Amino acid sequence: MIPLTLAEIAAAVDGTLHGGDPQARVTGTVEFDSRKLGPGGLFVAFAGEKADGHDFAPAAAAAGAAALLGTRPVAELPSIVVADPLTAMARLARAVLDRLDTTVVAITGSSGKTTTKDLIGGLLSGLGPTVAPPGTFNNELGLPYTALKADTDTRFLVLEMGARGIGHIKDLCEIAPPHIGVVVNVGVAHIGEFGSVEGIALAKSEIVQALPAAGLAVLNGDDPRVAAMAGVTAAPSVLVGQADNADLRAVDVELDGRGRPSYTVVRGSESARVELGLTGAHQVGNTLLAAAVALRCGMPWAELPAALARLRAVSTRRMDVFDRADGVTVIDDSYNANPASTATALRALRTLGGAGQDERRTVAVLGYHAELGPAERDGHAEVGALAATLGVGLLIVVGESAAPILDGAASVRHWEGESVLVSDQAAAIGVLRERLRSADVVLVKGSRYRTWDVVDALRETRALAGASDGDGHR
Repeated sequence: MIPLTLAEIAAAVDGTLHGGDPQARVTGTVEFDSRKLGPGGLFVAFAGEKADGHDFAPAAAAAGAAALLGTRPVAELPSIVVADPLTAMARLARAVLDRLDTTVVAITGSSGKTTTKDLIGGLLSGLGPTVAPPGTFNNELGLPYTALKADTDTRFLVLEMGARGIGHIKDLCEIAPPHIGVVVNVGVAHIGEFGSVEGIALAKSEIVQALPAAGLAVLNGDDPRVAAMAGVTAAPSVLVGQADNADLRAVDVELDGRGRPSYTVVRGSESARVELGLTGAHQVGNTLLAAAVALRCGMPWAELPAALARLRAVSTRRMDVFDRADGVTVIDDSYNANPASTATALRALRTLGGAGQDERRTVAVLGYHAELGPAERDGHAEVGALAATLGVGLLIVVGESAAPILDGAASVRHWEGESVLVSDQAAAIGVLRERLRSADVVLVKGSRYRTWDVVDALRETRALAGASDGDGHR
């Protein structure tokens, strides 16, 4: 964060300073975890159900914090007292951004927004100092926390914006007004909270409605609901995708044996061949969105193909492909799941499985997909039907809540794969230990109910106890 005096911070957050010199400055980071504090930092204390951040003031002081922002003064540190620390963080972030000459890029979408955020950050970092931390910080706490990482050297601030209702993205845009807005897609993620896909589209459109006339909306032209957002923004828009009317278009898309796409990117009369180091056909659209932002921010066309080729996954557990010592390939996409993102992952699984004489058995370990509301059963069944249609050899479904995945798979006639329902992650690991073969390709995917425990077991370098050769012989 830019250096600010305690008096300036108190004024920005409408707080009252207790103790300390009003002209003393915060020169470090803003943290709500006392373990991350360093000299000159600002400690934000939240009073939660299980712990009260104010109780960690001694640790914050020992770490060198300059002050505390909370709901009551503490003896160990100068304290800026406010009614709500979360609101105060938002106000402080806005006050800091108002003082900076920084281009704010905001990304939203039903799925893929964290990956797209990482790709944009990767490209922009080649153009100047960029804040785009790995992971998901897209809510009313994570967004101001990220924005407060910007300082006077920051040229680009890349922010992810999530929503669980109408107005959420609008509120986030008031904290960090975007100059460039990116919409990845509109799907059924969180439909249980929005009530309809139309409601989701309306919420996502708030990001482009917040753009100034001098800004830019970067829209997925392959998603009709997203493309239509060009009509609700004051900013000019760029459509990207494989559609004929896309301003930045991918043609001649190919996938190699590891599921890594290559394509020709076309803009007007210009074209260039791009070879990606990322897994999944969906990365074509994600990288086009990132490319459109980078071009707007000054990347020369001639440098774009090489810059795209250098991009790699940054945030963990998102299409992370690794090979085990026994020949098993694992796709770790376990961070979260909805029907659309799972469909994307299943298609990547099919690609890595190969075809013909080189075909490998595909194994999908799928968990519960949360927040689907009335669409929950159908959403899971659709996932299972697609898994069977794509020829998954072994389908392991984790938890009774995800059981409709099995019904969907069973509805596909002539599917020759096997399926099993297990109670939890430990049971899934047990099945894999018994039945996994060398050369299998395994996808692990589910909402955030520790589905990644399965991946962590698969990361063991030794062969699983039940591993066999490709013909099934132990």
